[in-house]
Amino acid sequence: QVQLVESGGGLVQPGGSLRLSCVASGFTFNHFVMSWYRQAPGKEREFVATITGSGGITNYADSVKGRFTISRDNAKNTVHLQMNSLKPGDTAVYFCRTNIGVTPYWGQGTQVTVSS
Repeated sequence: QVQLVESGGGLVQPGGSLRLSCVASGFTFNHFVMSWYRQAPGKEREFVATITGSGGITNYADSVKGRFTISRDNAKNTVHLQMNSLKPGDTAVYFCRTNIGVTPYWGQGTQVTVSS
């Protein structure tokens, strides 16, 4: 079955960096777009970044452009989110997602807290 497992979250000071990882299994990883979303307390889940199966095309939410970078290692079935210049507003649970057919699959999420 499809599984997505995120890791790499934690507590970081404003201006710091974190690298999130999402390991996928149960499907042909390099055939599918992978995305990161986030959900802050009391807010709806929102799009952060996406990357095509080959890794050749990426797209970002305006709020993270220039600070976050999505990448993938198809040999390791892993997608990463490098987050730099973190702000308190980036505090959220971060989820990876893929769609297979019409079905979305989500990981369990990893908490990112940006605070001094």
